[in-house]
Amino acid sequence: MNVTEVAKGLRFPEGPIAMPDGTVILVEIERGALSRVHPDGRIETIAIVGDGPNGAAMGPDGWIYICNNGGFAWHDLPNGALMPGNQSDDYKGGRIEKVNPDTGEVKVLYAECGGEKLKGPNDLVFDRDGGFYFTDLGKRRQWDMDLSSVYYAKADGSSISRLVHGVITANGCGLSADEKTLYFAETTTARLWAIDLDAPGVPKKQPDGQRQRLVYGLPGYQLLDSMALDEAGNVCVGTLINGGITSFAPDGSGVEFFPFDDILATNICFGGEGLRTAYVTLSTTGRLVKCEWPRAGQPLNFLNK
Repeated sequence: MNVTEVAKGLRFPEGPIAMPDGTVILVEIERGALSRVHPDGRIETIAIVGDGPNGAAMGPDGWIYICNNGGFAWHDLPNGALMPGNQSDDYKGGRIEKVNPDTGEVKVLYAECGGEKLKGPNDLVFDRDGGFYFTDLGKRRQWDMDLSSVYYAKADGSSISRLVHGVITANGCGLSADEKTLYFAETTTARLWAIDLDAPGVPKKQPDGQRQRLVYGLPGYQLLDSMALDEAGNVCVGTLINGGITSFAPDGSGVEFFPFDDILATNICFGGEGLRTAYVTLSTTGRLVKCEWPRAGQPLNFLNK
């Protein structure tokens, strides 16, 4: 693929949103910022939310909804790469917040569910009803780590429920076009999971009693991060260590791999004419790049429709 650099100097970019005006809104996790990248590479700060803004999505009210993981400890490697580590020393918990992209106003929507604090919200996706699914990867400490969960919540802050708990490092999430399947990636196991849905926020129980089913598991030492779906239903997932994007067939029948020159190719989104342009965050090197993808992206609620 012919890859073009859009911007550099970003502080661990993630959560890209390709806007209709040609800009890309994304988070800079290390800087605690929501930023807008212009086509000429100029970086504009929309808001400083602090801690660890991670996944981001356009909501039904035109605000940008953010999974804030609560913050990492950061490490600068000898080659100049920026790497996240364990939870930060000043960590107080995770949260879901939203930002007005015009004014920079920030509001916190959720910091707990059923009395249990959110640990490290990571990624989110909206359904057509205006609710959103999000993952909570949890936090890692020197000697232990949290189990993670998948949630469903209302955009107005009125309702939140846990769909799945006990998985290991639930990360990126995405909805099928018919909204009957929620996909999520499990980072450390390199597994792609699916939750079949009876209704918005209502998982269908699998024959084995679980709420999720395995779509595909990658071999060897590679990790999975955030995702977007293409128009054919393929689940395109940022792949770590073996840096690139892995495209999984929705039925688990096979994969394609697209390499990029960063060991942490963390996320992908689609924009441009016909949603044929893929924007990819290359996080350790602080870059946003773009390329023409083999298939158009799947439109997102409240953004492309």
